[in-house]
Amino acid sequence: MTEATDLATAAGDRDPKVGLRAVSALRRLLEHLESAQVRSARAQGWSWQDIAAELGVSRQAVHKKHGGR
Repeated sequence: MTEATDLATAAGDRDPKVGLRAVSALRRLLEHLESAQVRSARAQGWSWQDIAAELGVSRQAVHKKHGGR
């Protein structure tokens, strides 16, 4: 998790260029991790409602975001 830790540290940098780039990289990493976990949950038989509840979003939102993948 060194990459994530480094990015989290850089996100608080006083230089906005460094901080914003780190925030953008963290956003991409988070999207990748979420997609991987949703695929894993679906492969294990989780419903869209179960996944949505864990993510704190609606079933429709998680299905719209991940349903076509």
